[in-house]
Amino acid sequence: MEAFLISTGLVALAEMGDKTQLLALILAARFRKPWPIVLGILVATLANHGLAGAVGAWVTTQLGPQVLRWVLGASFIAMAVWMLVPDKIDDEDTGQAPRFGVFGTTVIAFFLAEMGDKTQIATVMLAAQYSPYILVVAGTTLGMMLANAPVVWLGERMTRLVPLRIVHLVSAAIFMALGLVALLAPA
Repeated sequence: MEAFLISTGLVALAEMGDKTQLLALILAARFRKPWPIVLGILVATLANHGLAGAVGAWVTTQLGPQVLRWVLGASFIAMAVWMLVPDKIDDEDTGQAPRFGVFGTTVIAFFLAEMGDKTQIATVMLAAQYSPYILVVAGTTLGMMLANAPVVWLGERMTRLVPLRIVHLVSAAIFMALGLVALLAPA
């Protein structure tokens, strides 16, 4: 249960102000069809984080415990620093109807936007640390949905309620703490 709860909390915080959250806002404003957008986010996140979780679990079989501890510690600290860099996304609205429909467009856009994103990297790292990785994927997916579904329905009103700088600082502190625990834990 620890893997699920930590994964949910970390990704929900890390997703605040992230480019995929901005993408959710743009899709909601453009298409005004929340259900296909939210379902598209869910499908894209399950696919992307499922692959990331499998990679994280595989990494644990390839690295010894000492090397893995140092890699995870350094990775969590790097994520802490990365959390302090705000994301931006360009709005490339051409005014045309989506080729794959609202759902298909959302799935493709979210899957691609998550490639190499903070939350995907966090999923890899968390899956390398916790077993079974399916709990990590379930947690990171729930975290993504907790951060993105309200944006689809409530739009800009949500972004005004929570100061994103504070959320980023809290996320960075949590990632830093996880990194230090991994590095300083007795072998």
